[in-house]
Amino acid sequence: MPKKVLVLVEGQTEEGFVKRVLGPYLSTKQIFLIPTIIKTKREVRGPDHKGGVNSYEQVKKDLRPLFYDTSADIVTTMIDYYALPSDFPGYNSRPDGTCFQRIEFMENQFSTDINQTKFLPYLQLHEFEALVFASEDKLPIAFVNKNREIQQVSEVNNEFASPEEINEKPNSAPSKRLKSIFPEYQKTFHSQLILSQTNIDDLRTKCEHFNSWLTKLES
Repeated sequence: MPKKVLVLVEGQTEEGFVKRVLGPYLSTKQIFLIPTIIKTKREVRGPDHKGGVNSYEQVKKDLRPLFYDTSADIVTTMIDYYALPSDFPGYNSRPDGTCFQRIEFMENQFSTDINQTKFLPYLQLHEFEALVFASEDKLPIAFVNKNREIQQVSEVNNEFASPEEINEKPNSAPSKRLKSIFPEYQKTFHSQLILSQTNIDDLRTKCEHFNSWLTKLES
């Protein structure tokens, strides 16, 4: 039975990933993803500004119309855990513990606040770039003759049990680390180039929380 999934995404990078990488992978399982980018500013005249998360109310406002689509089986999200607005449900009462325990708490609070049976919240640990770190073997596709820099990525990966655990401190978030190693790194361009060549099953093996999300979409 085909399954229609609406995905509210943080920006153009996530939209491209859903359309060009994750969508084709899940379509072989009869799961069809339709992404929508969060609107950061609505204009009376001209197009709305899209991408980024300024507030939880903005996320909630953009989620609401997705539930009006009665043909959708699931409404989900792809939003970075790093730099979430402080008005997100549960943000100021996150428990101590592992990043996996904290994000499970946040997603549960998010789900409770939205209060829709077809809603499946997903927050990306800690940032979209965790998937790039998980695709270390594909970096030479985007960064030619950068063996020393790619070795630095490997060293970062070796500091953590998994790419999702590369932490969220302002100077050590995944995107900041990549930009420091590769000053030419452009999120939308380079991440798409790398992830378009990555095996999703490899990402699932390396990224526990990402795998859990896909497993729920498949169930």
